[in-house]
Amino acid sequence: MNEGCRDVIAMGFSPAAQPVLERLAQAGVVGAIRWPGSDTPAANWLADRWPQAKAVLAVGACGLVSRLLAPLLVDKEHDPAVLVIDPLGRFVIPLLGGHGAGAEQLSVEIAALLDAQAVLTGSSGASGRLALDAFGQAWGWRRSPGPWSELMVAWSNAAVRPPQPTVVQESGCRLWQQLDAALGLQPGDNGAASLVISHRSGPGCRWHPPCLWLGLGCERGTSLELLERLVETSLSANGLAAAAVAGLATVDRKGDEPALLALAQRRGWPLKLFPASELAGVPVPTPSAVVAQEMGTASVAEAAALLASGGGELLMAKRIERASGAECGAATLAIALADPHGRPQWAPQRGHLHLVGSGPGSLALLSGEARRALAAATVWVGYSLYLDLLEPLRRPDQLRRDGRLTEERQRCAEALALAEQGLNVALISSGDSGIYGMAGLALELWLQRPQADRPEFTVHPGLSALQLAAARAGAPLMHDFCTISLSDRLTPWEVIERRLQAAASGDFVVALYNPRSRDRAWQLERARDLLLQGRPGDTPVLLARQLGRRDEAISLHRLATLPCDQVDMLTLVLVGNSSTYLQDGRMVTPRGYPGAQLS
Repeated sequence: MNEGCRDVIAMGFSPAAQPVLERLAQAGVVGAIRWPGSDTPAANWLADRWPQAKAVLAVGACGLVSRLLAPLLVDKEHDPAVLVIDPLGRFVIPLLGGHGAGAEQLSVEIAALLDAQAVLTGSSGASGRLALDAFGQAWGWRRSPGPWSELMVAWSNAAVRPPQPTVVQESGCRLWQQLDAALGLQPGDNGAASLVISHRSGPGCRWHPPCLWLGLGCERGTSLELLERLVETSLSANGLAAAAVAGLATVDRKGDEPALLALAQRRGWPLKLFPASELAGVPVPTPSAVVAQEMGTASVAEAAALLASGGGELLMAKRIERASGAECGAATLAIALADPHGRPQWAPQRGHLHLVGSGPGSLALLSGEARRALAAATVWVGYSLYLDLLEPLRRPDQLRRDGRLTEERQRCAEALALAEQGLNVALISSGDSGIYGMAGLALELWLQRPQADRPEFTVHPGLSALQLAAARAGAPLMHDFCTISLSDRLTPWEVIERRLQAAASGDFVVALYNPRSRDRAWQLERARDLLLQGRPGDTPVLLARQLGRRDEAISLHRLATLPCDQVDMLTLVLVGNSSTYLQDGRMVTPRGYPGAQLS
């Protein structure tokens, strides 16, 4: 669970709330909990935590919660999200902060975790549309002040009193435009747009994607006040929004400069460092021979801004600011806009890559943790078949990105790139993501990134086909077992054979994944022959096809007469060990071998 859960608090008022609170605590979604029976009065407990809370989960009656909140309310811009959950955990109601504070989105996530229903009473949530004053948060953007209430009223009334609100996007990730039907927006122009998505400041309602890079150079000991003034005046003079800044960039020799580090920390901007040799290779409009002699590169500010932006557009050439009054030092600043065709925005500190195991196929077998991750995601990435199985859970505001079966690396790279842009992304595998799934490859790619470029990374376990097959068969996994994939696309067949021989000699129960395809028709027969070297021909074998799906088929066989031609890539083959037996249509592997002491 991410660090944000520390700002989420939960409270209950009667013993009936205890089970729901325990489930929230076990899931790690809350930081502090007031348990029923606490000696601290509920009003005092809540008042102490209200100023720092981002969300309050109250398990009890709406009326009770409303009266408790009334003395604490300030306004919709400052109050936390408040969710009310009934004591049986059936309904989650966003009472306050539906859009701006994210109560509706959090309600959907908590409902998914509890297997409950989110009761959305706002016009956007009730109609399945995106809320214009909240949807940008999901895309990693920040909102400007503006007449948002007026926009929401006009947008809500557009169905009966046209025209529809219009939108203009100048920068940032544009994938959201594929959801335009859920937004109900029309393209506009800068003069008439109701909503603007831009790195520029201005009037009206604006979302600011993190796409501006500030390249900075400074003398040793330069004052923080000087850097602050340089940044503020430069952004203002160029009509740029501070909320659109992705980060700071400079030469690596300045990585310990106190003022630079303090500026980055104060503004919450990451600091990217580049070696002088890399900066020296960037063409810039105003190179300096003096800087080249001192730093080994003719440009720090401009080159760093351009490099950090992915070779984007230089919006402001370097500007020099010198100390005044009690300040010290001097600094240069350049501003670049991210390349819209490369990495249009960058905010990994806001993004999260969720590795979701969808289970064998049935939604009933999906874990609560996986459901919440799917509910939280802005984008789902996965193989089309697996996404189809989860499609009933996808909302209109969630983008689906399909891939082909053999494009695992491309899917991982796309999901990671989107999370680096500040999005919540679900990368979906069937079964368990960590068992022949996408978790390993995604983690390898994630670890290759510099630490500052890494979004949060969480693996959510799922039910593996092996487990469901065993449950359907009886109890075949009661002793040591192993899994082996017969696909030689990533593993040489010689290695697979050695593993099969080891499993045979070790008398393991064996689950065979990817057992047979049109182009690999002989490997399963070879695997059967190798396993027969270590166990009798009448060893029970389960063929489990399309597990957890509408066309599920289960059949029991003997190893020596295994009908290999009935097996395909959608089948799991489960082979018993020498002690496994069949009785009354059930496959059983004893917990111990004959003669061994059973516990």
